[in-house]
Amino acid sequence: MLAQLQKVGKALMLPIAVLPAAGLLNRLGAADVLNIPFMHAGGNAIFTYLPLMFAMGIAIGLAKDNSGLAALSGAIMYFILNFGVIGINDSINMGVFAGFVAGLCSPLIYNRVYDKFDKGAFFNGRHLALLLNAIATLILVIVFGLIWPTVQVGLDHLNSFIVGAGAVGSGVFTFANRLLIPTGLHHVLNSYLWFGYGSFTDAATGVVVNGDINRFFAKDPSAGAFQTGFFPIMMFGLPAAAMAMVATAKKHRRKATFGMMLSLALTAFLTGITEPLEFSFMFIAFPLYVVHAVLAGISGFIVNFLGIKMGFTFSAGAIDFGLNYGLGTKPLLLILVGLVFAAVYFTIFYFAILKFDIKTPGREDIDENAQADEAELTPTTGDKYDAIGDKYLAALGGAENISVIDNCTTRLRLQLKDTNNVDQDALKRAGAKGVVKINETAFQVIVGTDVEFVADKLKERVEKA
Repeated sequence: MLAQLQKVGKALMLPIAVLPAAGLLNRLGAADVLNIPFMHAGGNAIFTYLPLMFAMGIAIGLAKDNSGLAALSGAIMYFILNFGVIGINDSINMGVFAGFVAGLCSPLIYNRVYDKFDKGAFFNGRHLALLLNAIATLILVIVFGLIWPTVQVGLDHLNSFIVGAGAVGSGVFTFANRLLIPTGLHHVLNSYLWFGYGSFTDAATGVVVNGDINRFFAKDPSAGAFQTGFFPIMMFGLPAAAMAMVATAKKHRRKATFGMMLSLALTAFLTGITEPLEFSFMFIAFPLYVVHAVLAGISGFIVNFLGIKMGFTFSAGAIDFGLNYGLGTKPLLLILVGLVFAAVYFTIFYFAILKFDIKTPGREDIDENAQADEAELTPTTGDKYDAIGDKYLAALGGAENISVIDNCTTRLRLQLKDTNNVDQDALKRAGAKGVVKINETAFQVIVGTDVEFVADKLKERVEKA
């Protein structure tokens, strides 16, 4: 079950990846920035049709061949489901859930027939999947047409509970989000609150939008509750933790540690991508990671208690903060809160690392072989990713041990014949920030923002083997 949820979490990243483009168009075209109406309208269109993006993105992410026809199949199912249930009961509004359901259900048939029959013929397995999914969606229309009014009432009650919990609810969500990072399931947790929770009518267009992110950009004054708490952590807290690791590194390795940690800290500060930094201490000091999750929860509580509101399209980094500053509530106060968290993070990490002798980067007991491997990863000629690809392939047990290679923003998501054949130490010497063994066949390697280049090199080597 966990492995399947991992696949769903990865697939969710495809539609989420379009949000930065939507946010840029929306904000740069807004009246308070460049005042370019057609640009602003273009950004709004992506938010308006986000359920369709989810239907297509999830379908193609879960399809075995990642074909564009899988995305078309998801889109067809979405249209039939979304408008079909309204034909049964015109009070039904599935919102983004219609996209989720279509995207999740489409591969169930598609993956079973896409490679059947002659691939050169017009009526091949992929085209058959389109027809079968369209017919199967009629069953979904009947099922959801009958049950969704009850589900809708339940979601309304859940909304009321979350709103009633106020700052506490925001804090619990932010804590749970960080705690799920090691499993990669935080995307699943985020989906409802960010894309389905609550509703607001955009005054400019008259369109009803759902989700904390969409409502924020539609200028809902109550939106941002489930986004704001991440800004103090990603822009200030974790970069300060990185500097604490530099300060506690061994003197002869402090310069090298500073170079590595500075890049991770800047990535977190500017873009809000924090996984490479979090994995630098997650497994070697999990209690410290739990403290980090608790501090994130406290941040979520404090910013909402103070009435601060800020949103993002991708993550809570300085780029999103700057672009969305004009839409925020008390945005300058967010910087003050962030500076306080920076001091707290630095103090806790500095003294905990020294007190418990935690082997954070720069403090490891590195042997000569590890140093040799590090040197080999910086070849004088050729592509450095060729060297990394060779190292990863060997550490993963060779091409014969790899069944599926996939990736999200920072992770390799692999299906292996046997995860016991993996040399985890060799992976870390090759530059991996961390590894996650899901079960005997599902395995993840935390690489960083250049994961796509590593994935491409691995695929090249497996295909040639």
